[in-house]
Amino acid sequence: MGQKDKKILGISWNVFVLGLVSFLNDMSSEMINPVIPKYLTDVLRTGELLGGTLMGAIESLSSLFKVAFGYISDRFRKRKVFIFAGYALSTFAKGALAFTRYWWDFLSLRVLDRVGKGIRTAPRDALIAESSEEGKTGKSFGFHRMMDTLGAVAGPLAGIGLLYLMRGVEIERAYRYLFLAAAVPGLLSLFLILFLLKEGGHEVRKKITGVSALKSRNLRLFLLVIAVGALGRYSYAFTLWKAGELGYSLEGEMAFYALFNLMYALSAYPVGVYSDRVGKKRLITVGFLISALASLAFAYARGPGTLVLAFLLYGVSIAIGDTVPGAYMADLAEDFEKGTVIGAYHTVFGIFVFPASVIAGWLWQGYSLTYSFLYAALMNLLAFVMMFLIRDKN
Repeated sequence: MGQKDKKILGISWNVFVLGLVSFLNDMSSEMINPVIPKYLTDVLRTGELLGGTLMGAIESLSSLFKVAFGYISDRFRKRKVFIFAGYALSTFAKGALAFTRYWWDFLSLRVLDRVGKGIRTAPRDALIAESSEEGKTGKSFGFHRMMDTLGAVAGPLAGIGLLYLMRGVEIERAYRYLFLAAAVPGLLSLFLILFLLKEGGHEVRKKITGVSALKSRNLRLFLLVIAVGALGRYSYAFTLWKAGELGYSLEGEMAFYALFNLMYALSAYPVGVYSDRVGKKRLITVGFLISALASLAFAYARGPGTLVLAFLLYGVSIAIGDTVPGAYMADLAEDFEKGTVIGAYHTVFGIFVFPASVIAGWLWQGYSLTYSFLYAALMNLLAFVMMFLIRDKN
């Protein structure tokens, strides 16, 4: 049995290693993500509309590269080089944020970070699928998302600790030190990729002349549903701006963010395993409903109880949305096209998630955050209804 065929805690070697990589990389990202909304408004002095537009652009752009690099990794049957390059680019971009002075140089580095994510995501997800047992892709994707999000729990807590240690430091300088510190876990993840990750999947010599899975009517309809749902997928920054609107400090916002990620982490693995049993389509449908409920809770939150409920529902909905659709697409694709098909899903999502945050920012500036969340709830309810039009076994 080769090393890549080993199992640790019932998980294949590559999936386990990629879980550790994602834990470290997401810890790196989430050390700084909770402070970025305040960094934009308080240090770089962006307004509501520009802030929402920047966050939407940042979250959207990575997905635009995913189908291209998924296709390239399918053609060359090489996943590891793209995974390493993507994580390396993101690690550099996060550390370099310490030297930003204007919104446009901040944006350029965040775009570079998202380009790195775009390079690595489809090849990484294809490698996870290739390294999974038959009928166990949900379990593998769930484990990966769980590890990724445990890093997202550790990151804000580490950030809170570092800010506490720097409590005598001027806040803008403290932000910059935090950006530099965030690069350290990212560097550790690169060593894991170099020395522990193995190329997966058998050699496939079939030439890609078309993507058979994307010819399916149901799958094209599913991508349409994903587009509608993405229009209701506002940036996490809006949830932190909501907490700030209710009077919570930066540390309080980071604590709420850690709570969201804890719920995400606790949900991701069970969600993946459960999707293998009850059907991925069914769970995706429920996910849109939960997302709508989370948006309504944010819209009408006036005290800590409703706000906590909103963050908990948000964590479950994002766990489903980030775990199950990728596994669903992988199950429908042939081995030689998994990277391309998964990349197509991420690209459609990325194209439509950008206007979601722009619209939310416009509604916030023109009316209030309540309207931003009500709009998101409406789009998720529409996606929930549209899922019933898809008739297949998944």
